[in-house]
Amino acid sequence: MEEKEKKLFTPKAKYIIKSMIKGHIVFIIAAIAAAVTCFFVPPDKGYAEYFDLQTLSCLFCTLAVVSALKRRRFFEWLAVKIVTAFGNMRRVTFALVFVTYFGSMVMANDMALVTFLPLGWFVLSSCGKTKWTAFIFVMQNVAANLGGMLTPFGNPQNLFLYSYYSIPAGEFFKIMAIPFAVAFLLIAGTCFIVKPEPIKLETAPQPAPPLWRTLVYFALFVLSVLIVFRVFPYWIGLIVVTAALLVLEPKCFLLVDYGLLLTFCAFFIFSGNLSRIPAVQSALGSLVALSPLLIGTASCQVISNVPSAVLLSRFTSDYRHLLIAVNIGGLGTPVSSLASLITLGEYRKRSHGKTLRYLGLFSLINFFYLAVLIGSSYLTDLIF
Repeated sequence: MEEKEKKLFTPKAKYIIKSMIKGHIVFIIAAIAAAVTCFFVPPDKGYAEYFDLQTLSCLFCTLAVVSALKRRRFFEWLAVKIVTAFGNMRRVTFALVFVTYFGSMVMANDMALVTFLPLGWFVLSSCGKTKWTAFIFVMQNVAANLGGMLTPFGNPQNLFLYSYYSIPAGEFFKIMAIPFAVAFLLIAGTCFIVKPEPIKLETAPQPAPPLWRTLVYFALFVLSVLIVFRVFPYWIGLIVVTAALLVLEPKCFLLVDYGLLLTFCAFFIFSGNLSRIPAVQSALGSLVALSPLLIGTASCQVISNVPSAVLLSRFTSDYRHLLIAVNIGGLGTPVSSLASLITLGEYRKRSHGKTLRYLGLFSLINFFYLAVLIGSSYLTDLIF
């Protein structure tokens, strides 16, 4: 028996198992959390309502298109262009962070990170500056969370609250204007930490990807993002993108991060079950009445911003403070937003053994920003 165990758990097998656990630690945590809540809410027909098929479809399509662009080495080519155009490390940092910041306003924070984190890595690796990976990734994560708060479609929780409370568009922008402006100044100021040291390419120049394929893939990417705007049913976009890539780039589906999709599914189960536990609902109901802003922000630190928006919206009509809370509450702990989990997963894949350093820097920047934004958010009371 002992000999069989030794054969099964050879050094190579142990290495593979260890690598799989490390590479999917976020999914494992999400799955365990979902499984625990299943003891309180046994599986039933209500589970089917947990899954946001529109979000999952948009995420899958975006991941697939990004994988297709990776196969054509588009990001390597674009990284070379960025390094050549901006010339020093500070300018490159601004370019990477603010393309994520403004990109999240259009394509939502999660999609912006899925798109621009690989770009950030390719830029840093192409000029031999991977020592800045933790800082750049943290700043891209902050930029995605805070840039997306200005628009109703920039963050998933915005879509929900915008619809749930029927918030007028003008009022929505007015509510989020001050937090957005403060976030912009914070991010810009932090990026100046990077010294303007000259950079040069340490990899061979990349040939331009095929123009027609690139244009087609970008068209498919736009199609994926339009699912969020409900321009057409999500299943139409899913079919079109999948069919097109099966013809043009079938191997791209082997590169799709299915672990991320499963993480979302586990998270949907977790948040859905949590909203059906009477004790949780009762406790949150009494707490949110004290301060939607502070309680909403604190809730995000534990159960993330999207489920916090869904849960707390049932117990308050103060959508102004709740809206701000679930946006700036995406800062803080790594579980405060799915975007933060995406960034953590991407960093772990590229910088093995440096996770603690990343988490230390992540916590320092996130909690500092959060404290400043909570204080500045009360300025919105002067407007209304």
